[in-house]
Formats: sequence, C-alpha cells, structure tokens
Amino acid sequence: MTTLSQLTKAAFFLLALSAGAALAQKPAKHFAAPLQIKEQGSFAVGGTVLKQRGTFDPLKPTLPDGQTLHGDHARVFYQIPVNPRKLPLVMWHGFGEFAKTWETTPDGREGFQTIFLRRRFPVYLLDQPRRGGAARSTVGTTISAVPDEQRWFNQFRLGNWPSLFPGVQFSADPEALEQYFRQMVPDTGPFDAQVAVDGVSALFDKIGGGVLVTHSHSGGLGWLAAMKNSNIKAVIAYEPGSGFVFPEGEVPATMPSAAGSLDGVAVPKAEFLKLTRIPIIVYYGDNIPTEPMVNPGQDNWRVRLAMAKLWVEAIKRHGGDATLVHLPQIGIRGNTHFPFSDLNNQQIADLMSQFLAKKRLD
Repeated sequence: MTTLSQLTKAAFFLLALSAGAALAQKPAKHFAAPLQIKEQGSFAVGGTVLKQRGTFDPLKPTLPDGQTLHGDHARVFYQIPVNPRKLPLVMWHGFGEFAKTWETTPDGREGFQTIFLRRRFPVYLLDQPRRGGAARSTVGTTISAVPDEQRWFNQFRLGNWPSLFPGVQFSADPEALEQYFRQMVPDTGPFDAQVAVDGVSALFDKIGGGVLVTHSHSGGLGWLAAMKNSNIKAVIAYEPGSGFVFPEGEVPATMPSAAGSLDGVAVPKAEFLKLTRIPIIVYYGDNIPTEPMVNPGQDNWRVRLAMAKLWVEAIKRHGGDATLVHLPQIGIRGNTHFPFSDLNNQQIADLMSQFLAKKRLD
C-alpha cells in the first residue's frame, strides 16, 4: 500500500530532479560559533483553575470530586544571552503551529530563535493556551484526524501541490516537507481569542517591556494584546491573516475571495489609538496575486494583504507609526507564508534588525 508520506516524497524527488538536482544544492546543516547563554528556562503563565465541588477521596482517585484542573495558561521557553540587549523578543506562532515555528527550520538551519540570540536579544518562545506545550484546556473539544496537508501546502504558498513555485524560498529536499508537516499541531480546546490574549498579556506582566513578534493568526491577536498591555513596546507582524482592528465607523467593506470573505473588526476608537503609540511593522512574502483568481490558496492572501494596507493607512491616519513591507517590492522574492524559516531567513532577520535599530528597540 502506498502511503501519503511515500507519495509526498516521490513527488518532491521528481521535482528536485526537474529543478536541476536541487537536492545536491540544499543548504549545509551546520551552525555558527557556539552560543553563549546566560540563562534559560521555561514556565507557565496565566491561565485559570477549575475546582470540582465535593471532597477528594484518595481511595477513589478517578472521581472528580474535590479535584482541580489547572489550564488555559501559555507555556514559555526563554533564553537570555550573555550581555543581552535591553528588550526581549516574544515570538508568537500562528494557526496550527506552536513554538517550533521559530526554532530550527524544516531543512535544518537556524531559525529566528537562535539567529536573534546570536544578535544578543533575549528570546521568549510561547505556546498559546490550548496549543502545543500549553495543551491543558479547561474546556473539552474533539480533535479530528482528517488528512489536510495538501491544503496547507497551497495555503502557506509553497506552491500548487505537488509543485513548488518557481524560485520559492523553500527547500526541494523531501525531508524538509516531511519536517514542515510534522510541526503542525491541533487545538486541544475551543479557540478563544480572549484566553489566548490573556495568556500573552500575563507573559508581558511577568517580564516587563518587550517586542512582540507575531505570525499569521497571532497577528490579529497581537493587536488585541498590544491594546491590552502597555509593556508591549512594538509589534513585528509576519503575514497577519485576520483580526484587523479599526475604529468604530471606519471598518472597510467586506473583501470577498475564493477562500471566503474577510472582514475588519470594529473596536472603540480609544482602544485603537493605543496602537498608534508604538512602532509597528508588517511583512508579506511573494506569490500573492493582485487580481482575483480561482485558487483559494493564493486568492486568500490577496485580500489579506489588501486589508493590511488599509489597516496601516488607518494607523497612520490617526498619527501612528506603522509600515507595511511587501518583500517582492523591495527585491526580495520567493518567500512563503513563513519568511522567518525560508531559505533566506538570515536576510529576513536583517530587515527585522534594521527595524529594531531604527526604532531604538535594540
């Protein structure tokens, strides 16, 4: 019986041959000089506790009476380098992902976690509540096991299955795709934006001032967190996909696409204005169409990029400091939905370092 994994590897092997033996040209899996870490550790933050009425009976431990359930917290792993810079970076994953997003890339190179440690930033990687290492939920759910990875291959703009986009910044090594698919995780409870934001806000309450780095689904959540907690001194957002907040009365019209409609979110103007007090930068990658198309994997991002442009304009209109960088427009091509782990992630990291330096956040 031929498995999905075997089909995936076979397709990518043929792709590599047709691309001119890309397997032989894959990046060497080596790292730079040893890292110097002053401190590292992990902890849970935020969350709640449920307590069942009654009295716990140690002779009947399977009964819930009198027992507790600690859940809905965020889980954080942090590293502080020797001679750290003044502000830490808090990296928040996107939908279907956990902290692995920022770690070693699917093809085995250093991810943003260690790239920025080498640049002397304290780095905090988090798993949002009900995801990954923060899986303990106070509300139950059913986790499905439906094959869906080809959908995500297209949605994350690696290409159109089974072909990669020409010039894409993703390795043609079949093992890279294997690792890519295996970093996806399910929600272990119903998604609740307030629970997620509360967990991240609790982290900033604990560590003080820092820079929030978001990806995709956490982009919209990141705006909510920044409005909630003034310890967030800047936001760097990679391809935010939803949750664009606008002042009441200024929400743009619904944007239809082949993947469904995208709506802005109305918030009180006083809350929105909190976002105008910090520097914000938003990055989008390549292969995003400018005109409607039938392929939902790409058309989905056409409207998201369009909404992001209107959102940045709204921040500026109200006196804020927001910038949108569409990478192809500055000559950086081929990036997927995960630019921070693409083959050119050092170049993407350089852009982020330039922003941090320009805004005196380093």
